Amino acid sequence: MTYKQIISRFRNRNVLVMGDIILDHYIWGTVDRISPEAPVPVVAVNREEYLLGGAGNVAHNLVSLGARATIAGIIGNDHRGDLLMEIFREKGIDMEGVIRAERPTTVKTRVIAHSQQVVRVDRENPSDIEEPYFRRIAGFIRERLEQYDAVIISDYQKGLVTSRMVRHVNRHARRHGIFVSVDPKVGNFPFYRGVSVVTPNKKEASAGSGIPIRDEKSLIRAGRKLLSTLRCESVLITLGEEGMSLFTREDVHHIPTMARHVYDVTGAGDTVIAAFTLAAVSGASMLQAARIANHAAGIVVAEVGTATTTPDAVLDSLEQHTFKAAKLPK
Repeated sequence: MTYKQIISRFRNRNVLVMGDIILDHYIWGTVDRISPEAPVPVVAVNREEYLLGGAGNVAHNLVSLGARATIAGIIGNDHRGDLLMEIFREKGIDMEGVIRAERPTTVKTRVIAHSQQVVRVDRENPSDIEEPYFRRIAGFIRERLEQYDAVIISDYQKGLVTSRMVRHVNRHARRHGIFVSVDPKVGNFPFYRGVSVVTPNKKEASAGSGIPIRDEKSLIRAGRKLLSTLRCESVLITLGEEGMSLFTREDVHHIPTMARHVYDVTGAGDTVIAAFTLAAVSGASMLQAARIANHAAGIVVAEVGTATTTPDAVLDSLEQHTFKAAKLPK
């Protein structure tokens, strides 16, 4: 199947994103002086912006790529939760799986001056969700999962993605033959056993495998260990400016980065897992899916802040490059 054919099928895909929903708050300004109160810059604010982060940004990427997306997770019964619901409506994301809870909405506030992040302020309650909320999310997944082509688990360690929750998703996904992908977090790798694919970055892959990734040899050892330990179909390790490496049961492939300019890697992992998953359930091989994800990520890192891309932009990027990914030695 050609890349054009794969991407044309995105619009017929329906994906559930289950995970930690975050409100990204950006404060943009300029710095002209240092505070007389402490050796810190004084930011003169020009504008503020609220965007979808975490699982919400994954869902936004899916919609931008032409698919339908449903979000399932917990947000607070507060003003910031109201802002999230408003943004979901504006972006055309199905909110049927969102539960309003008596816990604060997770918010990451980034102060940016002259295209550089000055400071980040987090508001969150990272403890595991309470039993009544677990039962409601689990019930939604049990009752509705068969209508989706794939499930993306977006783990930001904010209390929703537990071993019990992932087992629940896996059990019902296997019953219906549904693809499950995970954007993992350090410390939670044992949770993900049996999913279709995990997409860690280098740091996460090092921690998850217990193998420090210092060179090509250690990268291959880490990727193969994750593949074996988690018993998944593939592992996609993102390597920043070095591209990404795909591990399957048959082979290992290294894919050079397509990013021409890197201004901000915020949310790049969300783009990778959204594009990879969509491609995988649209007829792509794992290698084709990784290449599509690589091009999608190369586009969004050229933007400051959480960004998304479109099917046309990804296809244009693919058509401008030849596909001679270097195969790593076995």
